[in-house]
Amino acid sequence: MRSREGQFSDARPIQRSKTEKEKLLRELKETLAGLKPHASASMRTTLTARIRELETELAPVRR
Repeated sequence: MRSREGQFSDARPIQRSKTEKEKLLRELKETLAGLKPHASASMRTTLTARIRELETELAPVRR
């Protein structure tokens, strides 16, 4: 089945507002803090990388 123009399956990144990004950043930090000690290292690395990305995106905006 083909996707229509504007559908989420168009393989385009989701555009988030500043508020949504801040909420996502808080949630990711909470998730990272709540990980069990036996959680995989790759999961920790992925979460840390995504947190850094969001922080750099929001850094110029914060003042």
